[in-house]
Amino acid sequence: MKKLLLYFCLLVLNIAFSQKKQDFVLNSPNGKIEVRILVNERISWTISHEKDLILSPSAMSMTLDENVILGQNAVVLNSKKESVDTSFESPFYKKKSVQDKYNQLTLNFKNDFGIEFRVFDDGAAYRFITKKKKDITVKSEEVSLNFDQDYKTLMPYVRDLRNPKDSYISSFEAHYENKKISEFAKDTLAFLPFLIDYKNHKKAVFLEANLEDYPGLFVTNNKSKLGFESRFSKYPLQEKNGGFNNINKLITERADYLVKTKGRRTFPWRAIVISENDSALPNNDMVQKLSEPSKIKDISWIKPGKVAWDWWNDWNIYNIDFKAGINTQTYKYYIDFASKNKVEYVVLDEGWSLEDDIMKHNPNVDLEALIVYGKQRNVGIILWSSWMALTKNTTGIFKNYADLGIKGFKVDFLDRDDAKMVNSVYDIAQKAADYKLLLDFHGMYKPTGIQRTYPNILNFEGVKGLENNKWTPNDDVPLYDCTIPFIRMIAGPMDYTPGAMRNATKSEFKPSHSNPMSQGTRCHQLALYTIFEAPLQMMADSPTAYMKEQESTDFIAKVPTTFDETVALKSEVGKHVTIARRKANIWYLGAITNWDSREITIDFSFLEKGKKFEAEIFSDGLNADKAAVDYKREIITIDSMTKLKYRLASGGGLAMIIK
Repeated sequence: MKKLLLYFCLLVLNIAFSQKKQDFVLNSPNGKIEVRILVNERISWTISHEKDLILSPSAMSMTLDENVILGQNAVVLNSKKESVDTSFESPFYKKKSVQDKYNQLTLNFKNDFGIEFRVFDDGAAYRFITKKKKDITVKSEEVSLNFDQDYKTLMPYVRDLRNPKDSYISSFEAHYENKKISEFAKDTLAFLPFLIDYKNHKKAVFLEANLEDYPGLFVTNNKSKLGFESRFSKYPLQEKNGGFNNINKLITERADYLVKTKGRRTFPWRAIVISENDSALPNNDMVQKLSEPSKIKDISWIKPGKVAWDWWNDWNIYNIDFKAGINTQTYKYYIDFASKNKVEYVVLDEGWSLEDDIMKHNPNVDLEALIVYGKQRNVGIILWSSWMALTKNTTGIFKNYADLGIKGFKVDFLDRDDAKMVNSVYDIAQKAADYKLLLDFHGMYKPTGIQRTYPNILNFEGVKGLENNKWTPNDDVPLYDCTIPFIRMIAGPMDYTPGAMRNATKSEFKPSHSNPMSQGTRCHQLALYTIFEAPLQMMADSPTAYMKEQESTDFIAKVPTTFDETVALKSEVGKHVTIARRKANIWYLGAITNWDSREITIDFSFLEKGKKFEAEIFSDGLNADKAAVDYKREIITIDSMTKLKYRLASGGGLAMIIK
């Protein structure tokens, strides 16, 4: 009897222990990445790549109303493993289709929730799933990122002066701080994506995907100084006008929760992209793979293209017989330029209407006449609007301007990603799709996958682009240009707005409002049209500047904004980038360097074997070190066996069209 009682007690203890501590392992399809999930008093995951520890044990949890903590003392009800190997079409992207291959583990827990883990050959991700019958209130979420060593990071900090008391108001524009994990600035937030630099050339980029009805993720340093912990903006309760020209909505009161939401739903993915070499990062598809498919059934009306843009060049056209400015004649001039150079759109930036009421037009701008004029010349019109003005009557505004023949809206000054703003972005996207309108969320908002769900969103800012750079002589722009393809661009397209025709060396650059210039060479600017992803790609300089540089303009006009294939060529974070992309049977290649002049070798083995190609090549001129506008254009014959060496000038570049 005593032995039976002892056996029963041991059995109960063993069951209790097994419920409290369970270990699950999930590997990538190629076996290089191992994710180990430990379910104990808390739930944590550890990630290894071959013999290298990428992420030390890092906890995850979600706190709901009534202090229900999903992930604390969790009891596993069941688990399910599966393998997926599929692909999906991506018509407005850097490649025609995306391979989606991964192993998945779903853990279902007592208390009506689960966690889904996916491991790809290039990274790993997890997300919470709730299965509550009633709506829930999410009070907080714990996302921990712990490391075994004090690695170097490239971290973008929140720095915004519009509302110093609220650090969640952000333009998501920042250069990267190259510091160790332990050197993270105290009492500061950083936004995603950011990069960790490991040994053996390995790197990891941390990001989020499928952000819907939920606030965006920020990070701050944790107590161990060898990791980060999550921060989220609480739900806004009260707002007031503020910021630039009072067209922002600044938060004056927040709730004590993140969001009130459906009880049965999936939450955003917490993802890590792992790379064995830098070159693979600019060609990564993680956000596309983790995002919801398109909710727009008919996408035939969505037309990517380039845009003649007015604001950066300050409407500065000359050698004309009228006064340039925000008026009908100036915009007809922009339309004529766009038509002549087969540029698909012209944007009317701020000033065409009242900033706080875009139903009231500037009397100097005959919008209806411009729409007709553009249509006759096969040029579409896109209108600028602040988010605040657009959301006063989104449906009415969209219907009015769609009926007039407007092709889309450039939405500015969002500057937040709390749950209320995220929901607004989804609402705007759906309503724009209802009226077949394109969207460029230029106003300081970073992509997290909605661009796949609503492909009428062709672009986002959330990048410290040429617009910002024209006033910042102390910014190291070539360094930044050689960094964002490996970090920010993984999240999605960038409204960087390249195309400057006034190019300057490091010593010659100076700020100018009406005659702005770029840091680096002409070929650096030309290469950006291939390197930087932007299905709605701006041409930032003025028609006058482009017509004076017709050879460069012809090149820009020929580069498409979406592609069928992308090939990662030899690149190094912060130093140099080379990318080749194919559209139909034509290849486009761009290469740029930071302020260090360097020699690079282009290996054309990505070309079809046994076939000769004609390459139109723009390379830095012999005098580009003094005159950054200097370049050499040549046409040569190449094939897949060709290897060519090029000297990139300081801040230089190389651009090709191969057919």
